[in-house]
Amino acid sequence: MDLDGTLLNSAKEITDTTAAILRTAREQAGVQIVLASARPPRSVRPFHELLGLRTPMINYNGALVYDPELDRVLLHKPIPAKMVDGILSLAREMYPEVLVSAELLDRWFTDRFDPAYNTETGKLFAPDLVAPLAEWADQALTKLLLLGRPEWLEKIAATVRERFPHQVSMVQTENYMLQVMHATVSKAQALRAVAAELHVKREQVMAIGDNANDVGMLQWAGVAVAMGNGAPEALAVADYITDHHDADGAAHAVRRIILQGMTP
Repeated sequence: MDLDGTLLNSAKEITDTTAAILRTAREQAGVQIVLASARPPRSVRPFHELLGLRTPMINYNGALVYDPELDRVLLHKPIPAKMVDGILSLAREMYPEVLVSAELLDRWFTDRFDPAYNTETGKLFAPDLVAPLAEWADQALTKLLLLGRPEWLEKIAATVRERFPHQVSMVQTENYMLQVMHATVSKAQALRAVAAELHVKREQVMAIGDNANDVGMLQWAGVAVAMGNGAPEALAVADYITDHHDADGAAHAVRRIILQGMTP
């Protein structure tokens, strides 16, 4: 299941009700819960630990699958160094004020930090390195993050698609934030890898999400659940639409479909 807009409420918390239902699903039904997020490991780990999970986590929309219990990387698909340089040079050439960040495994690099444009992770953790692009953008990187005015990002995304056709995947889940990853990255591919690691068949997987970056994961899973607060893209591919994320919707879907055996 996705985190923001799905498992977490508007206060970015897991409620006691949700935690209790998920604990029951794990203990009584043998459910293995996997968190799948655009966030890096450091930002997912507190929720992973709160729920007492021992499963791998899907990070960066699937660019990284990490097992925190064994400190083991199961899957990593970074953007090649040459493409990193080309995309960042293009973005800054078009809009010099666009904010540029990058993640490599669980480290955050940037050359300029502006709290006016921030991510949920950026509210909790400081950058590992604030330095000119030349000091860190010459290597393969897990994810690029461009932040700025929505119209800037739309034009940058269109130009990147034109200059680097089929070479990267991009997700704009917030109007001020553009995420750029390797072309083959998706939550669906990462979920497939995790299911294989856990010896779980596709038809035994239920995916829960709310946004455009969850669509592939929802389509791959045996049962697709979209949140009541979900984006149109997620709602369109859902087998079942559950309650709002501020009404414990993700946990209620687990209870109704898995614990109570309701047919979606």
